[in-house]
Amino acid sequence: NSLDEGLIYLQVTRGAADRDFAYPKDAKPTLVMFSQAKNVINNPIAETGISVITVPDIRWARRDIKTVGLLAPCMAKMEAKAAGADDAWMVEDGYITEGSSNNAYIVTKDGTIVTRQIGNQILNGITRRAVLALAREHDYKIEERLFTVEECYDAAEAFVTSATLFVQAVVSIDDKQVGDGKPGPVAQKLREYYVDMALAEVGS
Repeated sequence: NSLDEGLIYLQVTRGAADRDFAYPKDAKPTLVMFSQAKNVINNPIAETGISVITVPDIRWARRDIKTVGLLAPCMAKMEAKAAGADDAWMVEDGYITEGSSNNAYIVTKDGTIVTRQIGNQILNGITRRAVLALAREHDYKIEERLFTVEECYDAAEAFVTSATLFVQAVVSIDDKQVGDGKPGPVAQKLREYYVDMALAEVGS
């Protein structure tokens, strides 16, 4: 398909059948797959960082299961766009769960990486697991725990991880500048480690 750089998306659903809440057991799964050209290695926003707003997390209780039910994340992204931001971080009971399509992190003033612990409240993303493994390999201090919106405002850095963004610095949360308003050293270094690992795996 002449794709030099980009992504491949694969989606499997239970299959097509007559409309009924009680799905037939013999339904044949439906597979959808497509490629998309995208500048993922030298993404310009990696140099500038992104802005996020916080929104209520209105999703169902099993967010650890990756499904095609994306109404709430779509609404969060639309709310962010309407507010002039790039994305949204979702909040439940005063604590950040995750981004609308990514995992969320802050870096405290003492350099500790903080992200929500795994559980039903977040998707334990593949990129999340890889980046945390890289962080541990390079001796970063990590805390997987609840963290508040107020902690985000006081953080030295913030960033997200996802399959398409890799590691992406967040420079503004709810119109409040994070750190010096530029991508921080921890996020930049983790992105560098991740890109190097990805390129090594594809033999580039």
